Amino acid sequence: MAEPLWSAEAISAATGGTASAAFEVSGVTFDSREVVLGDLFIALKGAATDGHKFLPDVVARGAAGAIVSAPADVPNVRVEDTTAALNALAVAARDRTQATIIGVTGSVGKTGTKEALFAALSRSAPGRTHRSVKSYNNHTGVPLSLSRMPASSLYAVLEMGMNHAGELAALTQLVRPHIAIITAIAPAHTEFFSGVEAIADAKAEIFQGLEAGGTAIIPFDSPHRDRLIRAARGCAARIITFGTAEGADICPLESMRTATGGTFVTARMMTRELSFTINQPGAHWVSNAMAVLAAAEAAGADVGLAGLALAELGGLPGRGARFLAPIGEGTALVIDESYNANPSSMQATLAVLGAEPAARKIAVLGEMKELGPDSAGYHAALADPVKAAGVTKAILVGSGMAPLANALEGRIDFVHVPDAAAARQALTKVLAPGDAVLIKGSNGVGLATVVAGLQNGTA
Repeated sequence: MAEPLWSAEAISAATGGTASAAFEVSGVTFDSREVVLGDLFIALKGAATDGHKFLPDVVARGAAGAIVSAPADVPNVRVEDTTAALNALAVAARDRTQATIIGVTGSVGKTGTKEALFAALSRSAPGRTHRSVKSYNNHTGVPLSLSRMPASSLYAVLEMGMNHAGELAALTQLVRPHIAIITAIAPAHTEFFSGVEAIADAKAEIFQGLEAGGTAIIPFDSPHRDRLIRAARGCAARIITFGTAEGADICPLESMRTATGGTFVTARMMTRELSFTINQPGAHWVSNAMAVLAAAEAAGADVGLAGLALAELGGLPGRGARFLAPIGEGTALVIDESYNANPSSMQATLAVLGAEPAARKIAVLGEMKELGPDSAGYHAALADPVKAAGVTKAILVGSGMAPLANALEGRIDFVHVPDAAAARQALTKVLAPGDAVLIKGSNGVGLATVVAGLQNGTA
């Protein structure tokens, strides 16, 4: 390893632990299934299992060392509490870096925006831009992402999520971003909040961790814009708004759909203009792109290179990835949105399906979880977007979809099934060459298994 991520000495200094031997690591994980050669494995103790049980497995997979709280036959740093050690390692990683740190949160679009911003900043600093992977955005995922950040990074993009008030306040104090982005405010996790205004307040907690001189980036189109601006004023030295409406600091002056489904945009960036193509289809990606440009501008990166990155950005598994599935003698277009769903993202992706030129459009829609007492209304309200998308056949998955089934009665052809396995069977019966199928639902519904079946040709 030319530049180790951590040495046993540095881990001991950060965590207050005692090293059993000298070692160096090139990566960090607390999931034994993810360990690769050279990794540091942190043996966390959870309610369901104890990471110490997997030490033989991680050694076999090539772990170079571990953080443990009990005796272990592997090079290690022993501490009293491995969860506290993970947080201490994150603090040390943040303290030693000179990188510009960008924090990203929002009810929808945060993972896509994070990935797009990583691609954009990587053009300015290839090999020296860091990001949180997957959706590691909670109380363990954020410190893990920080602990993985190389000391030589010039930029880091870290996603932060929450489903209760106060969670972002803690995460942002750990991340201490120079730039904080809120992508959008929408009904999500409403089971745990009194209303969407409370969600906006919880998302605005991200500004509390801004470093001195920091920038807050706020969605201009949001009905909660002024609320977010008020929250940012006490924390940010600079506020930039983005969106699709004319009054935003960064917004599209004109846009047109490309032949491949993306969007060609000429954007106003305060005192200048930039023309570029967004590869990802959908109006929501135009808004995401404005947020990316705002952050690149605030970070001092090359926005022209950011535009090139947006033109080449591919879809993310579970969040807009596309592929052609073999169906009989032909293929069907699959739009994979299986990772998560809330009312806003459902409407946005149904519009994407509606724009497809396919002869038949099929929607496999899983229930939206954690919407609280208003869940039935949110589900029923999807009837008009489904109809407007020109859906030929809808497959509704889960008991929470009953209100939508009632609202669609007599309007389009649909079936209501209990689970992902039944959805897979129903889709197999109707899917034909030339179709376009959208698969979207809350992660707990398990529609990723339907996507996997289409990918390997067993659907």
